Amino acid sequence: MSILGWTVHGDGKKIAPGAVVAPEERLSWGRTIGIGMQHVVAMFGATLLVPTLTGFPVNTTLLFSGIGTILFLLITRNRLPSYLGSSFAFIAPLTASQQYGIAAQAGSILVTGLVLVAVGFVVKAAGRRVLDAVMPPAVTGAIVALIGLNLAPNAAENFASQPLVAGITLLVILLATVAGRGMVSRLSILIGVVVGWVFAALTGNLGEDAKAAIDAAPWVGLPEFHAPEFHLSAIAVALPVLVVLIAENVGHVKAVSEMTNRDLDDLAGDALIADGLASSLAGGFGGSGTTTYAENIGVMAATRVYSTAAYWVAALTAILLAFVPKFGALIFTIPTGVLGGATLVLYGLIGMLGVRIWMDNEVNFNNPVNLTAAAVALIAGIGNLTLTVGGVSLEGIAWGSVGIIVAYPIMRRLYESVGEGHDAKY
Repeated sequence: MSILGWTVHGDGKKIAPGAVVAPEERLSWGRTIGIGMQHVVAMFGATLLVPTLTGFPVNTTLLFSGIGTILFLLITRNRLPSYLGSSFAFIAPLTASQQYGIAAQAGSILVTGLVLVAVGFVVKAAGRRVLDAVMPPAVTGAIVALIGLNLAPNAAENFASQPLVAGITLLVILLATVAGRGMVSRLSILIGVVVGWVFAALTGNLGEDAKAAIDAAPWVGLPEFHAPEFHLSAIAVALPVLVVLIAENVGHVKAVSEMTNRDLDDLAGDALIADGLASSLAGGFGGSGTTTYAENIGVMAATRVYSTAAYWVAALTAILLAFVPKFGALIFTIPTGVLGGATLVLYGLIGMLGVRIWMDNEVNFNNPVNLTAAAVALIAGIGNLTLTVGGVSLEGIAWGSVGIIVAYPIMRRLYESVGEGHDAKY
């Protein structure tokens, strides 16, 4: 396969039971475009929420999420399907540094991205042994699970805000996934979101100003750019985000490895380099920092389509839509109930992928090291343990991920040192 070529999976129309569409494969272009658009829908709400909360330009963030995704696919040589959307980890530091202005905030994103690039080169040079030592299956499964389950309160809150709309959305997704065939099953989440939006519109559950916002937005417009400035205080507040970005990227590599039954550990360094460059590029023009997207892992798990071709479609679609403010306004009219119904499925699928990593690697939870390390990490992540260190607020994904990465080898060595763990299966 050339870097921009894909072989057609089967007849390009169907996926056999138990089979998956591999990264170097694709379905027919019509189906691939549909799945790519589903990836856009999956990432849109979260990706645009970050700039909305932090005051960054929405269209600019969308533009560089698309460009960043293309950069990621090229650097990982089309082997690692991923979409780079806005990182939620940047919300707290960007909010904390608002007094420095958007230029300084953009500069802090740029520097954080460059440091992530450096980390990526270290991982790439050291090879797989670093990942095996730092992130064995017991650790990897916990991190993947807590990344998904950490988002559960958001899904539940959105669901409860409009239970009828959310329930209809969820029901359509479940029916399309389980009872649907072919493209209906592949595009279940997109179908659910569209049906949910229409139902909300018919029942008066769209925002009161939804139509006015859509009408006021122009069809074509240029994104808003900002040149970065560098303030040490703003940079210091943003740098701790590295912990989350490393965990999310390495967790993404591990998750896709498990889903596709392939060893992709050699791409961990490339993934970190790519995300670092994408974040730096975004920061250089006033866009939000990027990361691999859990929502899109959920879409892959639901569709069994891991084709990088779908991500090229998603990236190009995002770039085009960045120049259409009216579409962005339309996306913002998606009710919270619709998002709640869709994310209830997506976030749960991510959490279950962590469990699958444990199962496939036969992680022994009779071993107290595995049991207690994973237990503490999961509760920190699910409960969104939030602590402030040096004026920087770090949340559950960071504490759960860092906690198990640091604690696991210490606990394992302590356990083995007393002579009880030498023969235990890890």
